Amino acid sequence: MRETSGSKVFRVVVLVFLGIFTAAPLYVMVTSALKPLGDVQGNFTWWPTHFTIQPFIDIWSTVPLGEYFLNSLVVSTAATLLSLIIAIFASFAVSRYRFRGRSVFTTAVLSTQMFPGVLFLLPLYLIFININQAFGIQLAGTRTGLIITYLTFSLPFAIWMLAGYLDNIPKELDEAARVDGASAMGVLFRVILPVARPGVIAVAIYCFMTSWGEVLFASVLTTQDSRTLAVGLGEYSTQVNVYWNQIMAASLVVSIPVVIAFLLLQRSFVAGLTAGSVK
Repeated sequence: MRETSGSKVFRVVVLVFLGIFTAAPLYVMVTSALKPLGDVQGNFTWWPTHFTIQPFIDIWSTVPLGEYFLNSLVVSTAATLLSLIIAIFASFAVSRYRFRGRSVFTTAVLSTQMFPGVLFLLPLYLIFININQAFGIQLAGTRTGLIITYLTFSLPFAIWMLAGYLDNIPKELDEAARVDGASAMGVLFRVILPVARPGVIAVAIYCFMTSWGEVLFASVLTTQDSRTLAVGLGEYSTQVNVYWNQIMAASLVVSIPVVIAFLLLQRSFVAGLTAGSVK
């Protein structure tokens, strides 16, 4: 079916509008990061009258951005790896085996995505406090507690998405590997995982991005020593002043790891999302 000229014009107009809608905030962010603070606080101009890279230098001394960057990297990486490890085994069992309670398990995993995260904030905090009082294990205000917290909302989605992806892999591959003498773990690691690589990458990117930019739980369950970037950016706003140029510069810097990862793995990410959404 050929595209009419009217629909083509409409498509171009919509794409141009979406492009401008996306690019305009990024342009303002970049130009604001290259302005002195006085220019940012004054009348808005689309083009900086004075270019400076000083905000990119000052962001590391105004707040301990390097420490927050390390906390975010450790927490996000650990949460992603744990989510992947657990989700791979769980999704393999759900996809390849029929066991009692399977439907209940998959329904429970999917139903967790229906509730807003704020509902789990107070219960998790109380659980961490009770664990500390009962066993002396400090979780509130630590990286470990934040990693466990991020698992509560990244792991269910990871299991659900990977199970859907594995369902699309022909079970004849499993049977052929079994004939060759492969065990269940051999089938998983030698046959299933190489084929499911796009799905695994998509899940990894989702888990990392979710943990990297999370604010609500990190603002309550962290202290000065375990604070992450998403919360630490708020420290550029003080009672005396708001360092808008440094906020923009820091936002660009902290976005670099996620942008690079997405650009390098975007093909596998899109393929994993597309295949995993079809059952």
